[in-house]
Amino acid sequence: MAFVTEENLTALAEKRWATAHSPRDAELMSALVRHLHAFAREVRLTEEEWLAAVEWLTATGRMCDDKRQEFILASDVLGLSTLVVQLNHRFAPESTPATVLGPFHIDGSPPAPYGHDMAEGVEGTPLYVTGRVLGLDGTPLPDVVLDVWQADTDGAYEAQLPAVDEARLRAKYRTRPDGTYCVRTIAPLGYAIPMDGPVGALIGRTSISHYRPAHIHFLIDHPGYARLITHLFRSGSPYLDTDVVFGTKDQLVVDFAERPAGPAPDGGRCETPYLHAEFDFVLQGGRTS
Repeated sequence: MAFVTEENLTALAEKRWATAHSPRDAELMSALVRHLHAFAREVRLTEEEWLAAVEWLTATGRMCDDKRQEFILASDVLGLSTLVVQLNHRFAPESTPATVLGPFHIDGSPPAPYGHDMAEGVEGTPLYVTGRVLGLDGTPLPDVVLDVWQADTDGAYEAQLPAVDEARLRAKYRTRPDGTYCVRTIAPLGYAIPMDGPVGALIGRTSISHYRPAHIHFLIDHPGYARLITHLFRSGSPYLDTDVVFGTKDQLVVDFAERPAGPAPDGGRCETPYLHAEFDFVLQGGRTS
């Protein structure tokens, strides 16, 4: 019978968890035990620190509900979310790169026609985002759904506003037969991640910037192509090189060109000066890895 010692504990725990009925569960749990024990040994984890970690995880769980996912935020700021994206979406260099989903996506955004203003009633500088959705070979893809969402100029998403009971700064657009799309919204601004929870408290004990650069989220899921979750970042925005969730990629930084009042990219008119960003999304067909 193997009694527990400091020297054999890790091997015993790893062997026990390797009995999981699913081979993948056995692999995951054995590796988790191995690395957790290695971490504790490397830093000589104290009982007080262990208890503080348990209390932090408990508090993080209590912050989660159908509007807020504090554990996703924790994963984001630790760089884990971006690492998982990188491991699972090794697209061809010509494809639009993926980045993090973030904690504020809401399912079921309403359908929107070409050029629809998803920021109607929300103050901000008008912004048109236009371009095409293409396959790797440059073929325009019609009838592709672009699920779009963003924060307002105060850095707040709809999911963070309990008084909002209708779609706000989010919509689903479709490409036309020639693969073109047109989103009308307002220019996003950089913002701080929520700092009122356990993740914010942890960030506050460091010199880490808790800001994200200005961006718009896109989720594109089209039959026959790899699902794409990505952002478009405004060129010249503060925090591009210190994004707290490690989401910025060079290929996703685009110019927001200033335009005078007058003819607009949707074929109509804009009665005030506006901004115009152009970007072609390139989807990879088939499997992603």
